Amino acid sequence: MAKGEGGEQYSNASLLAKGESSDAIKLPEKNERKKRLTVCNKICYAIGGAPYQITGCALGFFLQLYLLDVAQLEPFYASIILFVGRAWDAVTDPTVGFLVSRSPWTRFGRMMPWIVLSTPVAVLSYFLIWYVPPFEDGKIIWYLFFYCVFQALQTCFHVPYSALTMFISSDQKERDSATAYRMTVEVLGTLIGTAVQGQIVGMVSAPCVPGPADILEELKNSSHSLNQTDHTISLQHTRVAYMIASAVICSIYILCAVVLFFGVKEQKEAGRLRSEPMSFFQGIKLVMGHGPYAKLVMVFLFTSLAFMLLEGNFALFCSYTLGFRNDFQNILLVIMLSATLTIPFWQWFLTRFGKKTAVYVGTLSVVPFLILVVCVKSNLIITYVVSFSAGVAVAAAFLLPWSMLPDVVDDFQVHNPDSVGHEALFYSFYVFFTKFASGVSLGVSTLSLDFAGYISRGCSQPSNVDMTLKILVSAGPIVLIIIGLGILYSYPINEERRILNRKKLQDQRDSEADSETDSAELANII
Repeated sequence: MAKGEGGEQYSNASLLAKGESSDAIKLPEKNERKKRLTVCNKICYAIGGAPYQITGCALGFFLQLYLLDVAQLEPFYASIILFVGRAWDAVTDPTVGFLVSRSPWTRFGRMMPWIVLSTPVAVLSYFLIWYVPPFEDGKIIWYLFFYCVFQALQTCFHVPYSALTMFISSDQKERDSATAYRMTVEVLGTLIGTAVQGQIVGMVSAPCVPGPADILEELKNSSHSLNQTDHTISLQHTRVAYMIASAVICSIYILCAVVLFFGVKEQKEAGRLRSEPMSFFQGIKLVMGHGPYAKLVMVFLFTSLAFMLLEGNFALFCSYTLGFRNDFQNILLVIMLSATLTIPFWQWFLTRFGKKTAVYVGTLSVVPFLILVVCVKSNLIITYVVSFSAGVAVAAAFLLPWSMLPDVVDDFQVHNPDSVGHEALFYSFYVFFTKFASGVSLGVSTLSLDFAGYISRGCSQPSNVDMTLKILVSAGPIVLIIIGLGILYSYPINEERRILNRKKLQDQRDSEADSETDSAELANII
C-alpha cells in the first residue's frame, strides 16, 4: 500500500454531504446549492439499481437448477444455454455503451429513454424464461432465445443507469453519496431476489441421484418404490411456483423503473457537450488507453473473480464438503443480510480513510475466514461466522468499484478536456469485464468439478470433489485477491489527485458557464 494512502482522511464520498468540503476547496455557493441532491433523489436513483441485482441473483442461483430439474433439459444443452447467454451478455455491454454514447439528448435526458423503453420487453422476456413451453422439440431454442433477449434488454437498462451516475450531479461528493445509497439498495436487491425466489421455490427440489454406496444402502431397504403420479404433481407445482416467483420479480422490476423515471432528473450540464462521434474500436482504444482506468478494471477483475468463485461454489461446498445441505438457504441469506447491513460502514470507512485503504481492508477481511472454514472440522456455527464475514467483504466489493469509477472518469476528462460524452463507455466496459469474470468463474468451476468426478444431483460426492471445492472457495479466491491488490498498489488516483481533479473540472465548468453567459449577452445586444 502506498504510504500516502494512510493519510486519506477525507474522501469525496459521504452519505451526509456537507455544505463545505474539508479539502478546503471553496466552490461557488450558488453552484453548490444547485448541484445538491435531496435524499429523495438519491433514494429514487438507488431504487433503479435493484432490478439488475434481483433478476441476476434469481438467475444465478436458480436457472441451472430450473433448466435441469423443472424444464428437464439434458445437462449438455443446459450448459450451452448458460454459456451462450453469458457470452452474449458480455458482448452486449460495450456495444450498448457505444450506442448510448452516440445517443442524442432528449427532453428526458440521454440515458433515461434507454431505461424506460427497454423495461416492458425485458420484463416479458424474463417471465418467459421461467415458463415451460408445451412442446419438446424447440424447447432449447425457446430458453436460449429469451435468455439472450433478456440479457440484451437488461444491458440496455443497466449500462445507461450506471452511466447516469455522471449525469445526476457534477459534484463528485454528491455522486459518491448517491452511489452509497445505490449500493445499499443493490445489495438489498440480492437479498430480495434470494428471499423471493428461495421462499417460493427454493424448498422444492428433485430427489438426489444415488451413487454406488447409496444404491447398496437402498438395496438393503427394498421397501422403496417410486410413485410417478406424486412426482408429476410435484413437478407441476414446481413449475407454477417458478412462474409465481418470476411474476413477483417482474412487478418489482417495473415499480423500480417507474420510481427511477419520476424521481431522478438527468442534468444536461453534468454531461457537457460531447465531442465528435467515434467508431466502436476507437472507443475501446480510448477508454482502455487511460492508464488509471485500465488498472482499476484489472484490480476489480481479479477481486470480482475471487468473490464469484466463492459465491458460485459456496452452496456446493456447504452441501457436500461440510454436509449442511438443509442449511444452504439460511447460510445464503446470512451472506446477503450481512452485506446489506455493512454497506453504511464501508461508506463511512472510505470517507474516513480513503478508497484505496477501504479496498485493501475490505477485500482482505475475508481471507482469514476462508482459511478457517477449510481447516476446521465441519461446524455449523463456524460456517455462519464465515458467511457473515463473507457478506462484509461482499459489501465492500459492491460499493467500492462504483465509488471509484467516477474518479477515473473525472481524471480522464481533466486530461482530455476536448473528448467528452463517453461516460457510458467507461461503465459498459467495466460491466463487460465483471461479466467476463463471471463467465470465467462458471467455466473454471464446472470444468474443475467435472474433472474431479462430480455427480450431478448426487447424494454424495467423491473425495476429489471435496478437495476441488476447497480449492474453489479458499485457495483460488485468496490467490486472486492477492493479485488484484498487487495491481491496486500502482493505482495512481489518491485523495490529493481527486481533490485536484475536482478543482480543475469545476474551473472548466465555470469557464464554460461564463462563456455561454457572455455569448447570450452579446446575442441580446445584437
